Amino acid sequence: MTFICGDRSLDLSVPQVMGILNATPDSFSDGGKFNSLDRALNHASNMIAQGASIIDVGGESTRPGATPVSLQEELDRVIPVIEKIRSQLDVCISVDSSSPEVFLAAKKAGAHLLNDVRALTRKGALQAAQQTGLPVCLMHMQGEPKTMQHKPSYQQVVDDVMGFLQERIAACREAGIGNHQILIDPGFGFGKTLENNYALLARLERFEALQVPMLVGLSRKSMIAGVLNNACVDDRVNGSVAGAVIAAMKGAKILRVHDVKETCDALKVVQATMAQL
Repeated sequence: MTFICGDRSLDLSVPQVMGILNATPDSFSDGGKFNSLDRALNHASNMIAQGASIIDVGGESTRPGATPVSLQEELDRVIPVIEKIRSQLDVCISVDSSSPEVFLAAKKAGAHLLNDVRALTRKGALQAAQQTGLPVCLMHMQGEPKTMQHKPSYQQVVDDVMGFLQERIAACREAGIGNHQILIDPGFGFGKTLENNYALLARLERFEALQVPMLVGLSRKSMIAGVLNNACVDDRVNGSVAGAVIAAMKGAKILRVHDVKETCDALKVVQATMAQL
């Protein structure tokens, strides 16, 4: 399965790894570590060497309780990083944003993929995404980052998340974005309890019914800490890799992670196993 991202393509017949690059001062795992051009480029280069085929550049933290940033601040954070990576590294670049203005600027700067935690629900986002011609990742989130973990509630979490994503896929089609340009993400940790997250992971294969490739991001999140009984993000690597393996075995095509080498090594074992089925 080949997924076209601008002038690049991804082979989704095997799991691909998306390395997280937060150009922010306040992201939950690596806030402030890579918010200079040189550090960002060096980190991207290291993740590519470790096996990442996509670098996901974000300029606004969407951790639980996060405060929104201004449009100009987001642009100032992500566009120079995208331009720098595009000019010096051979990799697919994703922009982690919900803002139509960022979509258009990121496309001009050389991005290949739009990764939106709000599933193109902001005013003008659908039209801007269609205008770029780039593929999109639609994620489920209940509420907004600042309040999403206050009291998440579902009738049936898998059905509810699938229903939302189905509606957003339909909205994309109506706007002129075809199925071949769409990824979906069930949104682990975005307006979900610990039980909700593991119910989604346990039944992840059901999302294949939506007939578009699935991206999963659970790296170092509180759902990992919740079963390991630790709060330190650096102690969540093993649990995160286990989650990535489960997700890949259940149909995820792209894994969005902080720990690229460890995940890539584990996915080689998944790939060898799946080849025998």
